[in-house]
Amino acid sequence: QVQLVESGGGLVQPGGSLRLSCVASGTGSALYPMGWYRQAPGNQRELVASISGGGSTTYTDSVQGRFTISRDYAKNTGYLQMNSLKPEDTAVYYCYLQSILSRYWGQGTQVTVSS
Repeated sequence: QVQLVESGGGLVQPGGSLRLSCVASGTGSALYPMGWYRQAPGNQRELVASISGGGSTTYTDSVQGRFTISRDYAKNTGYLQMNSLKPEDTAVYYCYLQSILSRYWGQGTQVTVSS
Protein backbone atom coordinates (compact mmCIF):
# COMPACT_ATOMS: atom_id res chain seq x y z
CA GLN A 1 0.00 0.00 0.00
CA VAL A 2 1.44 3.32 -1.08
CA GLN A 3 1.59 6.05 1.54
CA LEU A 4 2.85 9.61 1.28
CA VAL A 5 3.54 11.49 4.50
CA GLU A 6 4.16 15.22 4.31
CA SER A 7 5.78 17.53 6.80
CA GLY A 8 7.33 20.97 7.01
CA GLY A 9 4.44 23.38 6.66
CA GLY A 10 3.78 26.24 9.03
CA LEU A 11 3.52 29.98 9.49
CA VAL A 12 6.27 32.15 8.04
CA GLN A 13 6.70 35.86 7.41
CA PRO A 14 6.89 37.24 3.87
CA GLY A 15 10.37 36.73 2.50
CA GLY A 16 10.94 33.69 4.67
CA SER A 17 11.62 30.08 3.77
CA LEU A 18 10.17 26.66 4.40
CA ARG A 19 11.07 23.18 3.26
CA LEU A 20 8.37 20.60 2.70
CA SER A 21 9.13 16.88 2.78
CA CYS A 22 7.17 13.97 1.35
CA VAL A 23 8.19 10.48 2.43
CA ALA A 24 6.89 7.71 0.18
CA SER A 25 6.51 4.09 1.25
CA GLY A 26 5.13 0.96 -0.38
CA THR A 27 5.93 2.18 -3.88
CA GLY A 28 8.20 -0.67 -4.94
CA SER A 29 10.33 1.87 -6.80
CA ALA A 30 11.94 5.21 -6.00
CA LEU A 31 11.82 6.32 -9.64
CA TYR A 32 8.22 7.38 -10.09
CA PRO A 33 7.51 11.02 -10.88
CA MET A 34 6.62 13.13 -7.86
CA GLY A 35 5.44 16.64 -7.34
CA TRP A 36 3.51 19.21 -5.38
CA TYR A 37 0.14 20.84 -5.87
CA ARG A 38 -1.35 23.57 -3.76
CA GLN A 39 -4.87 24.79 -3.10
CA ALA A 40 -5.85 28.09 -1.59
CA PRO A 41 -9.38 28.74 -0.28
CA GLY A 42 -11.76 29.36 -3.15
CA ASN A 43 -9.17 28.36 -5.75
CA GLN A 44 -8.61 25.27 -7.82
CA ARG A 45 -5.74 22.97 -7.02
CA GLU A 46 -2.71 24.00 -9.07
CA LEU A 47 0.49 22.20 -9.93
CA VAL A 48 3.45 23.92 -8.29
CA ALA A 49 6.41 21.73 -9.24
CA SER A 50 7.21 18.24 -10.46
CA ILE A 51 10.27 16.03 -10.73
CA SER A 52 10.66 13.02 -12.98
CA GLY A 53 12.26 9.72 -12.09
CA GLY A 54 15.40 10.96 -13.81
CA GLY A 55 15.42 14.26 -11.93
CA SER A 56 14.02 16.62 -14.57
CA THR A 57 12.03 19.42 -12.98
CA THR A 58 9.18 21.74 -13.95
CA TYR A 59 7.70 24.72 -12.13
CA THR A 60 4.69 26.92 -12.47
CA ASP A 61 5.65 30.44 -13.50
CA SER A 62 4.71 32.06 -10.20
CA VAL A 63 7.30 30.05 -8.22
CA GLN A 64 10.09 29.85 -10.80
CA GLY A 65 13.33 31.02 -9.22
CA ARG A 66 11.96 30.88 -5.69
CA PHE A 67 11.04 27.20 -5.19
CA THR A 68 13.25 24.17 -5.77
CA ILE A 69 12.00 20.61 -6.00
CA SER A 70 14.37 17.74 -5.32
CA ARG A 71 14.37 14.12 -4.28
CA ASP A 72 16.48 11.66 -2.32
CA TYR A 73 16.24 8.30 -4.06
CA ALA A 74 17.77 6.38 -1.16
CA LYS A 75 15.15 7.75 1.22
CA ASN A 76 12.33 7.73 -1.36
CA THR A 77 11.59 11.28 -0.28
CA GLY A 78 10.72 14.41 -2.19
CA TYR A 79 11.40 17.95 -1.06
CA LEU A 80 10.10 21.39 -1.92
CA GLN A 81 12.38 24.21 -0.81
CA MET A 82 10.41 27.44 -0.79
CA ASN A 83 12.29 30.72 -0.54
CA SER A 84 11.19 34.36 -0.76
CA LEU A 85 7.71 33.34 0.25
CA LYS A 86 4.83 35.68 -0.51
CA PRO A 87 1.34 35.94 1.01
CA GLU A 88 -0.08 34.57 -2.24
CA ASP A 89 1.83 31.32 -1.60
CA THR A 90 -0.53 30.64 1.30
CA ALA A 91 -2.30 27.33 0.62
CA VAL A 92 -2.51 23.70 1.55
CA TYR A 93 0.31 21.90 -0.23
CA TYR A 94 -0.16 18.31 -1.39
CA CYS A 95 2.55 16.00 -2.64
CA TYR A 96 1.73 13.33 -5.17
CA LEU A 97 3.39 10.30 -6.70
CA GLN A 98 2.49 9.02 -10.15
CA SER A 99 2.89 5.27 -10.53
CA ILE A 100 2.13 3.35 -13.71
CA LEU A 101 -1.48 2.74 -12.69
CA SER A 102 -2.41 5.39 -10.13
CA ARG A 103 -1.73 8.79 -8.63
CA TYR A 104 -1.27 8.87 -4.89
CA TRP A 105 -1.64 11.88 -2.61
CA GLY A 106 -0.27 13.05 0.69
CA GLN A 107 -2.53 14.36 3.44
CA GLY A 108 -1.64 17.98 2.78
CA THR A 109 0.28 20.49 4.85
CA GLN A 110 -0.73 24.09 5.50
CA VAL A 111 1.64 26.88 4.50
CA THR A 112 0.70 30.34 5.72
CA VAL A 113 2.71 33.41 4.74
CA SER A 114 1.75 36.38 6.85
CA SER A 115 3.26 39.13 8.94
